[in-house]
Amino acid sequence: MKSIFTLLFSILVLFTAKAEDSETILSQEKKALIDLFESTNGVNWSNTWDFTSPIEQWNGVEVVDKHVVSINLFNNNLNGTIPESIGDLKYLTHLNLAFNSITGVLPKDIVELKNLKVLKLEMNRIKGAIPSGIGSLNDLEELSLFNNFLSGPIPEGLGNIKGLKILNLSSNNLKGTIPISIGNLSKLEILGLFENSLEGAIPQEMGKLTKLKELVLANNQLGGDIPTEFGQLASLKILQIQNNRFKSFKGLQSIDTRQFLVFDTDDKSLQPYKEFDLERVRTRMADTKFEDDDNNE
Repeated sequence: MKSIFTLLFSILVLFTAKAEDSETILSQEKKALIDLFESTNGVNWSNTWDFTSPIEQWNGVEVVDKHVVSINLFNNNLNGTIPESIGDLKYLTHLNLAFNSITGVLPKDIVELKNLKVLKLEMNRIKGAIPSGIGSLNDLEELSLFNNFLSGPIPEGLGNIKGLKILNLSSNNLKGTIPISIGNLSKLEILGLFENSLEGAIPQEMGKLTKLKELVLANNQLGGDIPTEFGQLASLKILQIQNNRFKSFKGLQSIDTRQFLVFDTDDKSLQPYKEFDLERVRTRMADTKFEDDDNNE
């Protein structure tokens, strides 16, 4: 009888300890959320948080199994910086702070969000470099940072994110060359590097991106020849490479222009198979229209 009591008592203690651990973890995550609130002037958000309510009821916050897994504060009048404690939200899979007025630099601990699948920070005022450790976010499928003030090079480590489908770094102040490692992103469907200060030749390794549907490299300082490997991009529907410094466009001659909806180059001898209205059919890469896919799900 005593042994049974001891066993039941042990189970109760273990259960209580796990419950306390869970509450402790959620408490740490709650603090990270409050840090975000305070550092981005949360009292003036369009939809603010009521701290007297459970976290599950806070606008844009999703909790699963007592962990914060998603934050969607798209177009919510955030003003300020992203706190370093954002890295404490270890279970976060979606972070959408797009179309706000966020300033400062990307916190270095953002690369601690190992479960992150979607990171959307476009249309803000974020400056500084993209963290070199961004390539450690192995689960990332979408990285959208367009229309900020980011500077420095595109990290070589981005090529390590093998499941990446959308990479949009357009309309920033990025410099240097396009990393050869981009060619490793075999699942990439959308690549936007529009309107930066990128230079050098386009890596021939990008010809391996056979699932690529949109490629926008316009308004940079890219040079050299267009890789002949572009002829392998059979899924490509949108190609914009105008306003660069290319020496030759011969690499495009093997492309079947019938596949395109948008086809923009500086070589006027290259024409799409059929006419289309460029004002009507526009790529999401070069267009910063006020919309967000997450809000349409």
